[in-house]
Parts: sequence; C-alpha cells; structure tokens
Amino acid sequence: MSLTAAAATAGAASLAGNRAVAQRQPDSPLPRGATAPGRGGLLYPQQNQVRNVLDASGIWQFQLDPQGQGEAQGWFTALPAPRPIAVPCSWNDLFDDAKNYLGLAWYLNAVWVPSGWRGERVFLRVGSANYAAKAWVNGTLVAEHLGGHLPFVADITGQLTWDRKNVIAISVENEQLPGRVPPGPGPASGGVAGVLGGFPATTYDFFPYAGLHRQVWLYTVPAAAHIDDVTVVTTIDGGDGVVNVQVAAAGEYAGQGKARLHDIEADLSFRAGSAEATLRVPSARFWSPRDPHLYPLMVTLTEGQRVTDAYALDIGIRTVAVRGDQLLLNGQPITLTGFGKHEDFPLHGRGLDLPMWIRDYELLRWVGANSYRTSHYPYAEEAMLLADRLGVLVINEIPAVGLSFEDPEELTQQRLTQCLQQLRELIARDKNHPSTIMWNVANEPLGGPPLGAGPPVPNAVEAGMRFFRQLYAEAHRLDGTRPVTLVGVQGGVRDWHGLFDVICVNSYYGWYTQSGQLDLGRQALARELDELHQAFGKPIIVTEFGADTLPGAHNTPPEMWTEEYQVEFLRGFLDVAAQRPFMAGMQVWNFADFKTGQGTMRAAAMNFKGVFTRDRRPKMAAHFLRSRWAQQ
Repeated sequence: MSLTAAAATAGAASLAGNRAVAQRQPDSPLPRGATAPGRGGLLYPQQNQVRNVLDASGIWQFQLDPQGQGEAQGWFTALPAPRPIAVPCSWNDLFDDAKNYLGLAWYLNAVWVPSGWRGERVFLRVGSANYAAKAWVNGTLVAEHLGGHLPFVADITGQLTWDRKNVIAISVENEQLPGRVPPGPGPASGGVAGVLGGFPATTYDFFPYAGLHRQVWLYTVPAAAHIDDVTVVTTIDGGDGVVNVQVAAAGEYAGQGKARLHDIEADLSFRAGSAEATLRVPSARFWSPRDPHLYPLMVTLTEGQRVTDAYALDIGIRTVAVRGDQLLLNGQPITLTGFGKHEDFPLHGRGLDLPMWIRDYELLRWVGANSYRTSHYPYAEEAMLLADRLGVLVINEIPAVGLSFEDPEELTQQRLTQCLQQLRELIARDKNHPSTIMWNVANEPLGGPPLGAGPPVPNAVEAGMRFFRQLYAEAHRLDGTRPVTLVGVQGGVRDWHGLFDVICVNSYYGWYTQSGQLDLGRQALARELDELHQAFGKPIIVTEFGADTLPGAHNTPPEMWTEEYQVEFLRGFLDVAAQRPFMAGMQVWNFADFKTGQGTMRAAAMNFKGVFTRDRRPKMAAHFLRSRWAQQ
C-alpha cells in the first residue's frame, strides 16, 4: 500500500480518533501493575503549575543475583550486600565481575516524597529497563515489564509513606532467550549469530548491555480529572497548517478544557473522557530540516477560569507521504542522508548520555546529514526531543533484530506478541514527534541463510509474510500518517518488501561479499537496487552500508580495514545511488564505532564501521561525507 498525501490526512482518524494507542489489545496482556500506553503512562513527565516531577536517578544500591534468590529472600526491602551504581547506566562496563553478566540483578533506592504531593496521584516511571523488570515500592510489587528501551509506569499512590523515605526496588535481567525480541540464539541460530558467533552469544552484532538505561521518575497528576494522553496530527492546506488535537482524560471526564497554539485557541468539550479540537495556523512555518520550527501547544482542563490540569508540548506542522517512488516531506521529495547509530559510549554503555547526544547532533550537522535510524531499538526520549528541535529526520525502530523464520512456530508467535506490544508502546510514546517520519518493524529478518548464502526457505518466507502483515496493519491502524517499512538485508527475502510503503535494505557488497573487490561490489549493489525498483516501484533507502576501518590504518591502493578503503567503499555506494532517481536515501553504517561481543570477526570486541571513533574523532570517511553532503 502506498501512502499518499490524502491517506496521510485520513490517517488522523486511525492515529487518534479510535484512541487505539490508549488501549491494550487482548493479544498483548498488560503486565501486572504497569500502565497501558496512553493512559497516564507514556507522556513525558512534566513539571508545570499543576504537575510535579522528581528525578529519582543518581547513585543507587546494586547487587547481582545469579541464583535468582532475591525475591524469595525479600531483597525488595533491603539488599544483603549492595554496592553503589549509577542510574542511568549499563552495569557491564562498571564492574569486572559483571562484564558479561546478563542474569538477574537488583537496584534499590530510598527517596522522600514531598508532603505537598499529598492528595495527588503519584506515578513511578522507569524509562528503560533492559530487558525484563519488576518494580516494588515499600515491599509491594507494583509493575512488571518485558522489553527494554521503552518506559513503563505504575500508580504508586497507595504504596507511599509520607513520614519516612520510600524504598524503590527494581529487578532487571537481560537473558538472551529464543522467545524474546530481540531473540536469543535458538534452534536456527537466527540473525547474524550464525555468521559472527561471539561471546556473549546473541543474534545481533552489538553488545547486550543490561541495566536501568534511562531515568527513574516520580511524578504527579491531579487526583480527579487529569490529562492521560494527547495526540497531535498536522496537515497542510495551501499555506496554512491544520492541527488536529485529540485529548484523553481520566475516567469518564465530561468537563471542559482548552487547546492553545500561540494566540490561537479552541475549546475542548469532553464526552466519556475524550475531546477534540482543530486549530488553523495561517501562513504557517512548516517543519523541515532547513526550518525545524516548533509551535508551543498547551492543553488544559478547566473549571470556570481555574486550570485543573495542563500539559504542554512543542509540535511541528508537517506531512510525510509516499508518492510512487518518492518520499515526500510537506509534499516535496526528500532524500535522506545520514547514518545508522547506536546508543553506545564508554562506561555509560547504553545508559542515557546527554553530552554524547549533544555532540552527536553537532557532528550530524557538521557532516551534512539530515537523518538517522534508531538501530536497533527505540532511543531516549531526550534524543527525540533534540531531533525535533534541530530538524533531524528519524526512522524509528522497534527492537526486532535477529528474527529468523526458520525457528519453530511457537517461538514466532511469542515474538509476534512482543513485537506488537513494542510497536504499540513506541507509537504511543513517539507519535507526536515531527522528527519521526517512519516506523520500522524489523531489521534484517531471515527466511533462509544470511547474506544470500542460499535460497529462501518457502515455509519460512510464508511465516514471515503472515508475521509482517500483522505488524504492518497494526502500525497503520495506530498511525495512518507515517509510512511503515521493513529493513531487509542483501540477498534476503524480497517478497516481504512488497508489504511495506518504503523499501529499506542493508547492503555490504564489497565487504562481507565481494570482499576487497570494490568494483564488483558496486555492480552487485546496482543490480539489486534496479531489481528492487523494477519489482516494487517504491522509494528505496539503503539503510546500512559500510566497511570496518581501524583508525590510523592506511594503504594505497586501498585495502580492507584501511581508512582509504572505507572512503572508496562509501564513494562507490553513493555514486551508484546518485545515478538512480528512485533512491530516497543513503544511511551509512555506522555513525561511530561501537561495542560488540568478543569474537574472531570483531577485533577488540568492537565494530569499527563508524566514520567517527567511539569517542567521536573523525576518520577520513567523515571528511569525505562532509565534502559530499554539507553543501547540499
């Protein structure tokens, strides 16, 4: 299905009108204590004249639990032998005995809750616990959540004390199990595990960092009527911007409110907890990489002249659509230049690192890139807010890397349930970010041997078709305003691409295949792109292409692993794409070198395909890309 501008406009109903993101679907049961997306759960915590926020991050107590005895022994009230740990952070790079440990571990902290919060509803919000987590407050289990990288929330009002500190305990484990997403090594050793191997064993080529990777918040909302969810859909009418605002309020609220955009205001009249308003902005500034203008939107609930609840967000007025083989932003063709990335940095691991993000956006600007993909999991909310502000286009991806459809059907169904949950949670969290221009439901799924080493397996191909039809349909049910894609791999199953709006493919001709033979690699890439376009007639983005490069390694003529080879590899791919008007983008793999497991194909347990080093020093390739992109 191609997404047209008309479909994008109609999609406002599917994004907000049916309030799908505010309801947990029957096939994805809500973990105990956790709050469903859109129902007081996934709005970013906000301090304002009504709401309060307390960041409970910092130095916590920490203890490994390799025997899994902590819950039975009551570690949620006190740890028997704790040591300090930073939150947010991965534990793996901090402690020698936890370097490759992915089993159960415990976090514990004691915090005062301000007495001024009495009479409000108080929530605990965990930004990311990778991978499976449980949370207790004062000895009571309040939430369970499966899947890292996305937040979960629990109403803890009834568990709080006001005359002493409140004990918050969170258990986390990141075991690589076959039924999870991403899956651990299974019967078919899915993903790149069959190619790379490595320790710890995974089905993906990045280190399986574990821990509390984002902030732990306490926040309040008014005890009675309060805003649970806000959904914004923008369209363009001539030179005007049209902003549709849908608000979900707690319970069956039937009162009044307002939506205000600068000096443009509309009333909200709630029925059964829902209200809608449309605001027209004359001669609007449309959000784009060249002009990432944001309008301040304020939504309030009111009793007469008194504001009883409020929530603010900055919105960008823009549209995204597909027309034929073009990707359109605000009705005009757009070509993505940029990278695949990782949330990866020394010591922090995958933990939130705001200085890293500021530097990364500065380097994206310097090199002339306008986009990146959140490979291979949702990134921090702060990264999305910065992308909105700085005009960076983002392909937003759930953690479905390493899927193999040669695995047993039981495992496939377990993974589908989790993928649907992750997709719902991601869209609920990031639906209002103008920077998010596309949803991606998987990276490099396999229906046979990897990298085209053999023909696809028919049963696996059909299993993947059934799997991806459901994810595509669910993504468009939740959000009809953005294209949906699947990131395939060279030589992978082509039929799966036909289900999606945009074709994304990862290609390494001249590295993993045609090794050292740049000319043959370019020829193979050209053939694949032409065949994909002839078969589907859709926009194509090469979402990964690159070569491992040791900083400071040089030779002429270029040899693999040298900086010269990386430059010529990238040059060849960009030249091939530039000759094809149907190409909608090229994203280099990778922005920066990143940590992997140990293995014979990963020197120093690193992937060196970055054009910047892990500490963000440019290789020759970064200067080359700047020469190609910065003047566009």
